[in-house]
Amino acid sequence: MYQKVSVLIIEDEKSIRDFISKTLSSSEYKVATAANGKDGMALITSSLPDLVLLDLGLPDMDGLEIIKKTREWSSLPIIVISARTQEKEKVHALDAGADDYITKPFGTNELLARIRTAIRHNNRLVDDGTNSNRPYSADGLTIDFEKRRVILEDKEIHLTRVEYKIVSLLAKNSGKVMTYDTLIDQVWGPYADDNNRILRVNMANIRRKIEANPGEPKYIFTELGVGYRMLEDEGLAGGY
Repeated sequence: MYQKVSVLIIEDEKSIRDFISKTLSSSEYKVATAANGKDGMALITSSLPDLVLLDLGLPDMDGLEIIKKTREWSSLPIIVISARTQEKEKVHALDAGADDYITKPFGTNELLARIRTAIRHNNRLVDDGTNSNRPYSADGLTIDFEKRRVILEDKEIHLTRVEYKIVSLLAKNSGKVMTYDTLIDQVWGPYADDNNRILRVNMANIRRKIEANPGEPKYIFTELGVGYRMLEDEGLAGGY
């Protein structure tokens, strides 16, 4: 008998909490719920769920505090579900350690797809340690991390050192949004200029090299005002 994936819903609005709970239960997830941050934190530490769905606007604390406290000791996937639509709110949540951000209202299919992606990605990080450098592969694009080679439709693509570092970071986190600040910090270091111009220039060069139509990319997508998301690795696409 297989073990169900467990999801903790931390949401103070009962109608939304019940809707999500019913949706996940009917999709064979094991569900626990909390109506406030204090109870949610207690359940995170006591039941160790496989994934957390978190509302930011809780009655007793800001959801960002829960993300930060959890990230002090755990890498479990956290998906923010919030009515806050401003880009800076998304950036703050992602920079604090959230894996994804869904804006209310949302559809059932979108929610389930985001959950599957977050769990697959986390399982790869936890269980695939010995194969963490296995090549990225998606829709004709292959990145061999050990040999530092980028192959597009059997043709090797020459990237500069900086361009390769950007692409490899996005590929290793494929399916997830990486914020501008995170990319800048990891590529150029904590003392880099915090404007995004140098990143935008490099991204434009990368897209000219790997995208058939840079204006309509199929490998690296822009999350406006937030960051970039790379097409999910096909090796992660099957099952949970």
